[in-house]
Amino acid sequence: MKSGAAALGAVLLADNTNAAFFKAHHAVGLQLFTFFTSIDDDVTGTLKKIAGVGYREIESAFSKKGGYYGMKPKEFSKMLDGMGLSWKSHHVLGAPFKLPPGTKMPADANGNPIKIPPMRNLKDNMQELVDEAAEGGVEFLVCANTPTNSLDEIKSSVEVLNKTDEACRKAGIGFAYHNHDMEFHEVEGKIPYEIFLSETKMKMELDLAWATKGGKDPVELFRQHPGRFPLWHVKDLDEKRESILPVGSGTIDYKRIFAAASSAGMKHFFVEHDMPKDALASITASYKYLTKVLNV
Repeated sequence: MKSGAAALGAVLLADNTNAAFFKAHHAVGLQLFTFFTSIDDDVTGTLKKIAGVGYREIESAFSKKGGYYGMKPKEFSKMLDGMGLSWKSHHVLGAPFKLPPGTKMPADANGNPIKIPPMRNLKDNMQELVDEAAEGGVEFLVCANTPTNSLDEIKSSVEVLNKTDEACRKAGIGFAYHNHDMEFHEVEGKIPYEIFLSETKMKMELDLAWATKGGKDPVELFRQHPGRFPLWHVKDLDEKRESILPVGSGTIDYKRIFAAASSAGMKHFFVEHDMPKDALASITASYKYLTKVLNV
């Protein structure tokens, strides 16, 4: 009985030690696209609310104001620092954004079409975007998406991604690719995501929900490509894999995924909820689940 109790105690101690190590090295982060429809109306107020929930790391995205929510890189970084927030990464487009013919414009929480301003991209503005990311002090520049509708588009994207990866290395920052589910669907007999993994050396920001929707097991991807996934996007899905939900309120087994963080090489993870009805309520629910249930 004594030996059994000792063994159990050792397991519990190991679990607590791992949890403490994780907390010390991985603050909970947020992707600001979650507030895309509202943040530009009150950038300072929105960031204060995010910090108030408990988030400590930020990944920025597209702003209707242009630039970095209407600011220069150093100015935006200074604002975040003043709120106890650390700017870790920034999203950009791989090529000019185009919706497929017949596609409806994205809508906000009230169903109103969102007017998307012209945005710079890695195909046309690569060095400028790399230089700005380095100026802002972020660790990673991230390609949010890129055309993958044909093998020609994939080939062109690979060229842009490899050039950007090289430029980021020279600038002293990391470069990663963020997926949706489309990269896991066959295109002319090939899987775009597999091509990106094999024909580039860039890191990957694995959107765990989109990968799951695309039919992939994130833990298996970590096993096949250890250390390739320093960044994660964390969101949840309903049973039909159709609706995005706050973390912990859907069907994705995040306890299993976070247990594989070391094999993934994960450095930062960002909660994200695409176009939620109530962004603050969503990120609050996700934060509570991550910190109280998963103990991260």
